[in-house]
Amino acid sequence: MKNSRWFVICIVVILTLGAVGCANEGSHGVTYIGEHQQTGIWVTGQGEEMAVPDIAILSLGIEARADTVSEAQEQASEAMDRVMQALKDNGVAEKDIQTQRFNIYPITKWYKDEEEEKIIGYRISNMMVAKIREVEKAGAVIDAVTRAGGDYIRIQGISFTVDDPTPYYEEARSKAMKDAKNKAEQLANLSGVKLGKPTYISEGALYSPPSNREFYKSGDAAAPYPETSISPGELKVTVNIQLIYTIG
Repeated sequence: MKNSRWFVICIVVILTLGAVGCANEGSHGVTYIGEHQQTGIWVTGQGEEMAVPDIAILSLGIEARADTVSEAQEQASEAMDRVMQALKDNGVAEKDIQTQRFNIYPITKWYKDEEEEKIIGYRISNMMVAKIREVEKAGAVIDAVTRAGGDYIRIQGISFTVDDPTPYYEEARSKAMKDAKNKAEQLANLSGVKLGKPTYISEGALYSPPSNREFYKSGDAAAPYPETSISPGELKVTVNIQLIYTIG
């Protein structure tokens, strides 16, 4: 029995020493990899491509106020129906119109003599975004919904985008890779080493639309409607590339 007990103890000790040895070897391996990652030439490249917007995103809606919820809702519903029809009449498809917010708020007033806050009415806000696929018609669409919504219309802003940015990203990516390679070749020549192949590539893309044209427009049925001029400008698509080249 004693021999068997000593045999088991020896086996445990051997396994323990083996585990420690493996752990040490693993830690050395991590250190080696870390040191290896510091070798080579590290460069970043940037590529930019300008895109002409082909879609305008219009944020708009209606706001109605009345003594009761039902009255406010009736006003809001009628105004929204007219706005929706104006959008469709100007070529905006129903699938390109999306409701963003629908809120019903009580309007309150503080009565000092009674030291009490009372509800004196209700406000309904119904906001949406409309995707205008004919950018050159953005101004006309704004004018049309303003006339249709009258005093209830609220236009909060407009932005621009590209329906398919893929070709612009591909071109920007190509420029970024070329920029990074040129930098690596220059560094190799300056340091007197031979440039090898890339062992690591990382990409970061940035989409930079022009600043949104934000405005708050409220219809006035009694006033004339001047034509709204909208300029889409250009969008900048940027791709950043990081590469690590081996050296010889």
